[in-house]
Formats: sequence, structure tokens, C-alpha cells
Amino acid sequence: MSLPAAKSSYAGYRFPAEVISQAVWLYFRFPLSLRMVEEMLAARGIIVSHETVRQWALKFGQEFASRIRRRLPCGGDKWHLDEVAIKIAGVKHWLWRAVDQAGMVLDVLVQSRRDKRAAKRLLRKLLKRQCRAPRVMVTDKLPSYGAAKREVMPGVEHRQHKALNNRAENSHQPTRRRERQMKRFKSARQAQRFLSTHDQIANLFHLRRDHVTGSEHRTARARAFEMWAEISRVAAAI
Repeated sequence: MSLPAAKSSYAGYRFPAEVISQAVWLYFRFPLSLRMVEEMLAARGIIVSHETVRQWALKFGQEFASRIRRRLPCGGDKWHLDEVAIKIAGVKHWLWRAVDQAGMVLDVLVQSRRDKRAAKRLLRKLLKRQCRAPRVMVTDKLPSYGAAKREVMPGVEHRQHKALNNRAENSHQPTRRRERQMKRFKSARQAQRFLSTHDQIANLFHLRRDHVTGSEHRTARARAFEMWAEISRVAAAI
């Protein structure tokens, strides 16, 4: 049943599915520019322009991210929420992000405001996506979180402390690296689209090195690559 879907996904493309999926993976998985991906492919004898890589990322990125979201287990019951300022076309915006206790990104939302209304939008999006409320919500001391929580999910325990929210704050670091590589995002829509895809692919390859042996880490990494092959339907296209 997967073969027709694979044919329709890659129909009309001159390059095989293996090349397209590899380019998309490189672009979203690592802090690489489009031209860097172009050069890495050229080193393998694959001559493709950076504009083509951009089109592949737009076409397949969100499609792959949606499949990853459906395949990965549900997020944990402890949500860490945080917001960070980003500049888009010279205007300050706020990137709101939620991660669970394992560091898996639950969702992101780019907004122009940092107030109760913006916090409510994030919480409602999370509830819709996760289909359940968390056991605990951890945030910094921004009052907007408490005000939004009291209206959207009043029964949830809320812990507000700067030191407790390091997990959410650390989750912004890959975004900062990509923001520098891309010389800032061009629009809120572009930032939302890119980060929604980037974070899901990062979730798939979120392999914790603490408390595991080298062999366990390699096994987990192999499973992630197997799932990526299934999600990108490379095996079905061979």
C-alpha cells in the first residue's frame, strides 16, 4: 500500500528519492545553509542548485514532519514552556516553545506579542495537538503564563521558577544556531514553517547519551534512521 504513495510523492522529480530525502535531512538536521547542502551533494557527484534544495525543503519538509509526529510516542505529562525574542525583518517577535521532561519538543509558535493572549494561543494549540492536559506545567515567572493557565487549564499544577525551566531554555539553542546560519528569518510564516519541521526531525534523532552505553546509543540511532527511511519512503521508492 505504501508504493503508490511513494510514487506520487516523488513523481516528476529528476533526482531519486534517496537524494531528495538526504538533502532534506541534511538541511533540517544540521545548521547548514542551502549552499552548504548543495556543496555536500556536489562532493558526492550530485549536481543540484541550492534553489532546488530549497524547493525540496518546502515540498517535503512539513510532509516528513507530520509523519514523524504521528509515528513518535506521545509527549510526556510535564510541560516546560518558554519564550525567546527573535528578530524578523528588523521587528521583534517571540518564539514560544514547549518541551516535555525528556526534552522532546511538543510545539512551537511564532507570535508578535508576549502577553496573556499569546500564552493562551500556545496552551490551546498544545491541548489540541497533545489531546490531553499535562500533569505539571513549568515556566519562568512571566505573569502571562499563570493568567492563561487559569483560563485554559485551571486544574493543572503550575510551577514558576527560573531555575526549573532550564530544559525549555536549552531547547532554544539549536534555533539560535539556525537563525545565525540563515542570517535571520525573513518572515513570521517562514520561521513558523521552518521551525515546525526542524523540531520534529530533531525529535526523531533526539538520542540522549546520558545513562546509556555506546551500543545502546548506536542501536537507538539505527532505529531512528530506519524510521526516517520509512517516513521519507526511500525504501518503497527503490
